[in-house]
Amino acid sequence: MSKTVDYFFTPASPWTYLGHQRFEAIAAKAGAEVRYKPVDFGKIFPVSGGLPLGKRAPQRQSYRLFELERWRKFLHVPLTLEPKYFPVAADLASQLIIATERAGGKPGPIAFALMRACWAEERNIADPDVLAAIAREQGHDGAALVAAARKPEIAALYDALTREAIDRQVFGAPFYIYKNEPFWGQDRLDFLERALAE
Repeated sequence: MSKTVDYFFTPASPWTYLGHQRFEAIAAKAGAEVRYKPVDFGKIFPVSGGLPLGKRAPQRQSYRLFELERWRKFLHVPLTLEPKYFPVAADLASQLIIATERAGGKPGPIAFALMRACWAEERNIADPDVLAAIAREQGHDGAALVAAARKPEIAALYDALTREAIDRQVFGAPFYIYKNEPFWGQDRLDFLERALAE
């Protein structure tokens, strides 16, 4: 029986960035299909008890920085703790990922390129010109892909994925669902790997 993991995320999440390549490697090793589902956590947080970073208590914001520092050292992943362009609107970047897949491209590499741009390269992933440049770096026609990402049908798909996430009780990023079992956070990847091995 085939294995499928639904992967709900936003390219604006540092935790998604930290886990993305490890997750893809785990899925590939297990022979699992990944269904990439970029979603709008601005709509998910209000119905799931979450808060955007700026509205969280100061002690939670402070602790988050310690955790990011620990994880970037542990994983040896380049990560800027407080990037210049964060918080950042990730809607168009998310739609770019959807548009890439709709055009027959692989969503994983461009998703990671967007995460790396935000968290390691000090690039503004809300800027259409930056998105076009990232798409070109990934071998796509950048201008055409950004134009496609702006189309109403891509926005509708993004909204549909967000509604699906809410319906399936997704509340944070990254969020993986395998056989209807939820796994929240890149620090749960070991559990997901074991589940895929069963």
